[in-house]
Amino acid sequence: MGVCLCKDKIEEGVSSIREYVEQPNGSVESDQSNATSCNQFKTLAERVDILVKETLDVIAATVDNEPEPPNSMILLNAITDKPAGWMELIRSLIRSVPSEHPMGFNVIALLLDDSPLPTKECVMEVTEIVGKTVFEHLSTERNFCVILGCLAEKLAGPSSIALLSENTLQYLVDNLSDDTNNNIKLLSIIALEKFALTSENKATIKKKIEQCKSNPLLKLEKYTLDNDYILRQIGFCARWCLDNYFILDSRKYSYEIVDTSNVNVMLNTKDVSEYLKISPDGLEARCDAYTFESVRCTFQITTGCWYYEVLVVTPGVMQIGWATKDSNFLSDDGYGIGDDICSIAFDGCRKLVWHNAKATSHNLPAWTSGSIVGCLLDLNKKECVFSINGVESDIYKQVFDNAKEGFFAAASFMSFQQCRFNFGSEPFKYPPKNRNFSNFNDNATLKTQDKIILPRHIYLEKLRKLSVREDSCTLCFDRKGVIRLEPCKHRGFCSKCSVQIQHCPMCRAAIEEIVIDNIDNPVVEDLIT
Repeated sequence: MGVCLCKDKIEEGVSSIREYVEQPNGSVESDQSNATSCNQFKTLAERVDILVKETLDVIAATVDNEPEPPNSMILLNAITDKPAGWMELIRSLIRSVPSEHPMGFNVIALLLDDSPLPTKECVMEVTEIVGKTVFEHLSTERNFCVILGCLAEKLAGPSSIALLSENTLQYLVDNLSDDTNNNIKLLSIIALEKFALTSENKATIKKKIEQCKSNPLLKLEKYTLDNDYILRQIGFCARWCLDNYFILDSRKYSYEIVDTSNVNVMLNTKDVSEYLKISPDGLEARCDAYTFESVRCTFQITTGCWYYEVLVVTPGVMQIGWATKDSNFLSDDGYGIGDDICSIAFDGCRKLVWHNAKATSHNLPAWTSGSIVGCLLDLNKKECVFSINGVESDIYKQVFDNAKEGFFAAASFMSFQQCRFNFGSEPFKYPPKNRNFSNFNDNATLKTQDKIILPRHIYLEKLRKLSVREDSCTLCFDRKGVIRLEPCKHRGFCSKCSVQIQHCPMCRAAIEEIVIDNIDNPVVEDLIT
């Protein structure tokens, strides 16, 4: 269960509390019918601070897949509708989110994603923070770097370009230097990557980096397998940028030099969105997007007892476990592994086991960076067991009540989370002692071409060069696009893709009905029967 509260519910509540938002004299009216703990504060800054803290507390305790938005979020949504309120939210997120909070960065991303788009004046005011502010604490500077990245992802075109002022760009590039705190370095790389989603920004950043005496990203990518887990994240993100955004003619792509000769099972890059980053050896994954991204492996198990391990790089919210082909993942709505009847997942941050979007507390300690998660599935006995550093959980059986197909190793990631999978290509750290089990790598094969994980831009270019029928599905290109979406009436989707989306990919309108355009198509007939 990712942190994705229903925006419609938030918007419904906004109109009812407009009269309680900041008054012209700077005070805040209150009413007992809408009272929260922040009503005792009179200034806008005090009120926003307490609302942010309330949201942190509520989100950290959320174990419902369709939670009602907390009153604090409804109030913040209304407050940020005005420029003064939006800027106060930015200042509050900088000063109020504690660095030790395991979901602090996620809440920053959540609140910024749900806030209105800023005015041009607000964007310019954010850029001035770089030049005017001297950050007294590491936590406040970390929060600011997260904010820059989130805004770069949220904004597009001229607004994103304006946000990447000369001051902002110089600040982020300077943060890549050796003497910068590693946490700030990491978040600055992520912010630069998100700014590069706008093509003009990408060219500007690349030019700026090339002006450095030596390319800082080249120096940082060497840390991809470091035992210091912040450095490891830095190396991963630096390599991702060099492969996908700030490309150098003198540097080979990572997929061209990685050794995958001993890898027979990978994370399935054909079964994942563009927002989940997967390492060139196919065994490490990271999410820096707001959405709750999921991935399955390339090997399916149907009988026997199987085991794999996961190295936890970041100690935040991930759901790691097992899923089938029937599992549907809705990243925008926070649905991932363990959120349907065909999957089960272990969450070591919130100390929960998820199945069918319901959470059960487990008896294992919270995971930390460097923890090894063990995932065992015994299909003969219909038992699932998780472990942390060799200490096993209770036995779980509920996933077998409905899952009819074979299982895949799978995981879902909230933003700023990363882990590495071991399917048996390396010795296990904590193999089960009381069961005979098999590992994926010794029982699977992958063709050489299937082991190549291309950078996104190369992959898309290859797709464009393929001969695609004019009536192909605009999402998968594999089947005919016979489905029309209602009420927006956009066409060109196949039967399989259309049932996996809730919003139109073209206009983002909510889908109320899918309509078959061509009843004679065999794919459609299969769908009907």
